[in-house]
Amino acid sequence: MRSNRAKMRAGVSLAATLPMLAGALALGIPAAHAADHPGRDALTGTKPAWATAKADQGATSDGARVTARVYLAGRDASGLAAYAKAVSDPNSAAYGHYLSARKAQARFGATKAQVAAVKSWLRSAGLKVTGVTRHYVTVTGDVAAVEKAFGTQLHDYAKGAKTYRAPAKTASVPESLKGAVLTVTGLDNAPHKVTHDDQLPPPDAVFKNSGPFSSYYGSNVATGLPDAYGQKIPYAVKGYTGKQLRAAYGAGSRTGKGVRVAITDAYASPTIAYDAATYAAKHGDAAYTTGQLKQVLPSKYTKTKECGAAGWYGEETLDVEAVHAVAPGAQITYVGAASCYDDDLLDSLGKIVDNHLADIVSNSWGDIEANQTPDLAAAYDQVFQFGAVEGIGFYFSSGDNGDEVDNTGVKQVDTPANSAWVTAVGGTSLAVGKDDKYLWETGWGTQKAVLSADGTSWVNFPGAFTSGAGGGTSRTVAEPYYQKGVVPDALATANSADGNRVVPDIAAVGDPNTGFKVGQTQTFPDGTEKYSEYRIGGTSLAAPVIAAVQALAQEARGGKAIGFANPAIYAKYGSKAYHDVTDDPTGSGLAVARVDFANGYDAADGLITSVRSLGKDSSLSAVKGYDDVTGVGTPANGYVESYRRR
Repeated sequence: MRSNRAKMRAGVSLAATLPMLAGALALGIPAAHAADHPGRDALTGTKPAWATAKADQGATSDGARVTARVYLAGRDASGLAAYAKAVSDPNSAAYGHYLSARKAQARFGATKAQVAAVKSWLRSAGLKVTGVTRHYVTVTGDVAAVEKAFGTQLHDYAKGAKTYRAPAKTASVPESLKGAVLTVTGLDNAPHKVTHDDQLPPPDAVFKNSGPFSSYYGSNVATGLPDAYGQKIPYAVKGYTGKQLRAAYGAGSRTGKGVRVAITDAYASPTIAYDAATYAAKHGDAAYTTGQLKQVLPSKYTKTKECGAAGWYGEETLDVEAVHAVAPGAQITYVGAASCYDDDLLDSLGKIVDNHLADIVSNSWGDIEANQTPDLAAAYDQVFQFGAVEGIGFYFSSGDNGDEVDNTGVKQVDTPANSAWVTAVGGTSLAVGKDDKYLWETGWGTQKAVLSADGTSWVNFPGAFTSGAGGGTSRTVAEPYYQKGVVPDALATANSADGNRVVPDIAAVGDPNTGFKVGQTQTFPDGTEKYSEYRIGGTSLAAPVIAAVQALAQEARGGKAIGFANPAIYAKYGSKAYHDVTDDPTGSGLAVARVDFANGYDAADGLITSVRSLGKDSSLSAVKGYDDVTGVGTPANGYVESYRRR
């Protein structure tokens, strides 16, 4: 399971590619002088790729209302990127010399004079300033005022079956602002729907796994079912626990004691405290101490129906329980967004950075790269860079649809995992054997075939692709320096001879067929709400698992923050710190048997028996060395202790 904000965003022409983001580790979108903007600085990337002449439906009504965010570049945007790189690179003399949130803002944030100038300009155009934060100024006004402020007409454009507003040319700002503006969002309204205030809904309908199960990989062989790959196969595990995952990824005696981990998702489960405590007690995890699990929540929620708010409860539950299971001594702060839209998710990330709520941030949500526009990419990257300056690392799930071809028709990666300033976490199928022994991993990619009516064969074995770890080569983000010499040229140059960012960076268990057991309050058919447990996976499991492993590593480092981890992760490439994961770890095909309730919770409507083949991730492959399913690999016994300060 992985929460996807794409569900709430209008579809785009997937054939359209976005402009290359300037520089492998650039801030995002620099202002540029342009011939059609005399006396003004263009905000590159503010006209979306789908706003074409062919799709143009004419000018937007002057009286239509627009709400926008004007992001502030700060006093030294290039210096911010350079400092973030220096403190994150183990080979730099400045490595680990982080700034406090206050000092980072004082050194790189917008000045009072810059904010005043931006507000004055916006008001002079006839816009109303409705809010000011450290990162942006929010405004509202009619189309005529917006056009005056940003030097572009707004037109309506056909986009799929709908029509949306967008700038007719790249937005710009007066040169007199002297680079104070990073970008503006909200001039196009394609990603947004009408907001409404609402109470959070009750938990989603119950989901339960049927049996039989294996208690560890291979413990219960399906002797009565047909062979797969010339051999009998085991039933899927009931769900790994923290004890098994800690053993698999070399936790040793580390608990992450005192390390602060934040988790971001949308909304907030009303039963998280009870569910997390109950789960820990049932599975031998350490009891939560007073204040160990905290929540930072918005004053109100919006778009609960559009975003499917109740579906996010399970995401939060998975993330919290996975982090605590692997790093039971870590402090966990859940930061919920008001909705699943970019503005609200950015606000959650900003809260963490502005208040330095944690050193490690797990994020199990994303969208396809084709839906990400350069203006939003710039806003995200600015937050990530401020985080890096403070010693905060962001970990994003890489996606659950493999190369995205089955999902979108186009091979592409997910975002924000594609950012050069975050750690993208891929997924694996994990085999943990008797006595919690690590056996092997494959790249997570599943093909499914159901049992024939007579029970003697698998129909169209190995079946169709169902899901797999996201990965591949970005079309919009240039190759970061830390990937050079590690990522094969064939991957880096798949979309451009100059090289692009390749995803993921590292991996952990993600396959739902070898997944993690979670406990959550769910709504049963009779309307009652009760605690229940089920097995789950996705790179939304892999991300909190890696975040928890990083907490163990930070403890091993004496509590000193690891910060933006990618340079350190790639510096360890090829060492015994990693399991080098491939799709063929045993020399023969791998599969598990699953029996599922047809209705998702009991046998009243029958059972469905299937075989799930492992290591079949669309066009992506886990091979020896770096690959676009598992990155550099998964943490091995030496990984956590490799961070010890010597």
